[in-house]
Amino acid sequence: MKPTVPTAETDIYTRRESEARSYCRSFPISFTAAQGALLKGADGKDYIDFLAGCSSLNYGHNDPDMKQALIDYIAADGVAHGLDMFTDAKQRFLEAFERIVLAPRGMEHRVQFTGPTGTNAVEAAMKLARKVTGRKNIIAFTNGFHGMTLGALACTGNAGKREGAGGGPLCGTSRMPFDKAFGPDVDTLKQIEMMLDNPSSGIDAPAAFILETVQGEGGLNAADADWVRGIERLARKHGALLIVDDIQAGIGRTGSFFSFEEMGVSPDLVPLAKSLSGMGLPFAVLLVKPEYDIWTPAEHNGTFRGNNHAFVTARVALEKFWSDDRFQGDVREKGDFLEKRLGEIAGLLRGARLKGRGMMRGIDVGSGELAEDICARCFAHGLIIETSGAHDEVVKVLAPLTIARETFARGLDILETAVREATERTAIAAE
Repeated sequence: MKPTVPTAETDIYTRRESEARSYCRSFPISFTAAQGALLKGADGKDYIDFLAGCSSLNYGHNDPDMKQALIDYIAADGVAHGLDMFTDAKQRFLEAFERIVLAPRGMEHRVQFTGPTGTNAVEAAMKLARKVTGRKNIIAFTNGFHGMTLGALACTGNAGKREGAGGGPLCGTSRMPFDKAFGPDVDTLKQIEMMLDNPSSGIDAPAAFILETVQGEGGLNAADADWVRGIERLARKHGALLIVDDIQAGIGRTGSFFSFEEMGVSPDLVPLAKSLSGMGLPFAVLLVKPEYDIWTPAEHNGTFRGNNHAFVTARVALEKFWSDDRFQGDVREKGDFLEKRLGEIAGLLRGARLKGRGMMRGIDVGSGELAEDICARCFAHGLIIETSGAHDEVVKVLAPLTIARETFARGLDILETAVREATERTAIAAE
């Protein structure tokens, strides 16, 4: 696929940007503007966004109310950077989060402002679990993804991501099989319990279990509620904390604000980031049950804990979308529509299957090569979409939750066209 950005622009990226760049290799065009579920390219073409900043833009690009609130705040010389000092923006966010999110769900969790990205919140959760329990071992799961800094990376399963550590130590964790990791007929919960109950298994007593209810980067593996409740039971039995990483699956992506809130569990620690700011601004927190909030002042800190611009847009997002049940109902209707359409599209491919939950869904097409081909064809037709999974075999839909129905349908039509084209190419090559 030839780049469609101007040659001079391509040259500066090649000359100066690190080889670590990734998404621009799949979508080689310069984007000049964005609104809702659409990105405008330098070629003048509109692209439907089914990537949404890897679920950092659940409310779409440049929501007008968040944008105006931020403009007004900046124009009034509102505090931009405040470390963790008190500001009116921070106070208003906390009050809204307490009133709209925590109180209705009966959650007494404290809000810890970590560094600005999800991996910062995961690192804080791991550190705190070890501090609370006096233990080192964190139990993570196959195909899990929790971040790229060393502690979070130790909990991440993907070999390619782990190789980025350059041989540095990725320690202090034990890997256990996720729900249905060995197929639908294998009870991994029973296996885990047997390992933990056996004093000769070699598994140290855990400080915490860390899991995603839907594994975003791991291939959209969705855990059953019974399995998640079983992990919570094992955590209580063995004196460990339960960390539910809701960075990608939370903030409405699976239909409710938290991905776990209808599963009957009560996580001790909940890392949040990505769409928390509402507008794609860097913002992460760790929710902590009060009895485990045992930090001493500044024991875990960060220069950019106080992104006040993110406080402003996050508050507006909460007040606009979560003050009643209308948005949640709309997301669930779209999730049903997505499930139906993806099921039909999966039917075009022999052996393909639907994965995920809510508006966090995809199609396992069986191979990374085929998934990559489908995504490239989507881009050529004006749709931005990516892959996930151990072998990049899942075509993953992360459309903004606010996407217009007509745009949503058009994007899925493009995906269907790409699948048909890819299967025709495969059939011709096989002849």
